[in-house]
Amino acid sequence: MMNLTVDVPKRQTALLIVDVQNDFCAANGKMAEFGMAMTEVDKAVDRIEELAAAARQAAVPVIFIRLLTAPETDSKAMLSLYARQGIEASSAAVCRAGTFGAEDYRLRMEPGDYAIGKQRFSAFVGTNIELMLNRLGVTSLIVTGVTTECCVESTVRDGFMRDYETFVVSDACAAYEPELHEMSLKLMALNFATIVSADDVLASWGSSHK
Repeated sequence: MMNLTVDVPKRQTALLIVDVQNDFCAANGKMAEFGMAMTEVDKAVDRIEELAAAARQAAVPVIFIRLLTAPETDSKAMLSLYARQGIEASSAAVCRAGTFGAEDYRLRMEPGDYAIGKQRFSAFVGTNIELMLNRLGVTSLIVTGVTTECCVESTVRDGFMRDYETFVVSDACAAYEPELHEMSLKLMALNFATIVSADDVLASWGSSHK
């Protein structure tokens, strides 16, 4: 998919890192156990690492968005969907709070970073992210993470609906199927977000990826 060459803002902007956690990204995490192809994940995480370092240098808030689940907050709708599809209910038990699967994959928070825990796909459902963004004076979001078509796209759609200008970093997101990644980027570009590359962001912020 072709990216637009744009000036990516750094004032009143936050970098969101969505669900870069062991269960979604690690070779011994739940998604790998379920047979998902992990080949694109580390490429995206490499770019996220660069963006996070550049954001900190540019005084752009870095916000880790983490799925933190528990049996008592599992989605009834999701469990019903799984049942209709013949998927075991245990498949919902990913990123259980306090487990290895919920821990950050490769990335580590640094002083001044922020964290949001969520129980649904979108970072805006049932969380205090809007209070945090308002307190930080944020009006633009740069979204990265996994998976593109699920939690990234859900967060992007909800952010846009709340009037945040939203940018999606195409090579700092990943899906387990490249076709889903490209389809999601195309859908978001149509109505919700500006699609950029990590190099676009780094160049706009005066940083180098080398």
